[in-house]
Order: sequence, then structure tokens, then C-alpha cells
Amino acid sequence: MLVSKAARRYATALLQLAQEQDAVERTLEDVEFIQNTIKDSRDLQLFLKSPVIKPDQKVKALEAIFEGEVSEMVHKFILLITRKNRQNILAEIVEAFIEKYNEFAGIISAKVFVAYKLDDKELNSVQKKLESVTGKKVNLTVEVQPELKGGMAVKINDTVMDGTVKHKLDQLENTFLSTATE
Repeated sequence: MLVSKAARRYATALLQLAQEQDAVERTLEDVEFIQNTIKDSRDLQLFLKSPVIKPDQKVKALEAIFEGEVSEMVHKFILLITRKNRQNILAEIVEAFIEKYNEFAGIISAKVFVAYKLDDKELNSVQKKLESVTGKKVNLTVEVQPELKGGMAVKINDTVMDGTVKHKLDQLENTFLSTATE
């Protein structure tokens, strides 16, 4: 999901407020709860983005959904967003908050592409190696793609390290084709 500048500004403000109140971890839990609630309800997503529904109705709905479920600070933050008519970017704000939190906590996300499902020992080994190489805590996501044949590719931000059998075969094919045309 693309995150707007406005969503990043709100997320940064929320993280700063959480730091000031020494409630960063609790705020992260609340934000993850909000994120899961929005992700799990297509109706809520459409409701928040609908230009037909009046902002005061959205305020009431969000209060009903999150009151008592999130901390007072996060609850007031949600009310602020709805008063500013920014409820349509709430999903972006929570995504941006999680990104900001990860920067704050020194956590990076890595996506690993493999040809077959890794067992727990292999996953642990990959995670420890990536943490050793990057010097940061790594949130690991694994995607199985049988067409890779073997090996693995790792994507961290915009960097991809491709050690798959498919990649090696493609390189070999390109080498043969380039020497055959000479």
C-alpha cells in the first residue's frame, strides 16, 4: 500500500506522543489491533473511504469499534483524525506508524523466496544469518515459489540477493546465448 505524506506525518506525531508518554509498546499493540480490524473488514474499509457517509457518523462508528479496546491516547488520536476528516487514510496511518516504529526499534523487514517450505530450524538459521549480516532485528516473511527450483532469494527494502537455482540457470543460459552469437 502506498502511504501518503499526510499519513506519515500523523504516524510520526503519534510515535512522538507515545515516546513522550513512555507508551510506545502499548501504542504499537493498539495500532496493530486497529490494522487487523481494518484488514479483516472489507465493509469497514469501504465505510471509512466513502464520501457519502458523513464524518460525524464515521466518528460514532470508530468510537463504538475502538472505545475500550485501545488506550485513551490512541482513542483520542482516532477522534482527532476523524475530526480532521482523515479517517479515509486511517489504514495508511497505522501502516506508516508500524514502519516508523520499526525504524525506532531497529527492526527491518526481509522477504525470503524459496522453492519449498522451510522448517523451523531452517527459518531460525536464515533469520539469525540476516540479523548477523544487517546488525538489526529482522521481521522475516517467507514466500514459497516452486518455480525457483532451489536456493533462495532475499529482499530487504530495494535490495535483492538472488541465490536461486532458476536465477543461476538463467545466467548460464544468457552466457551460452551471448557466446553462441559471437
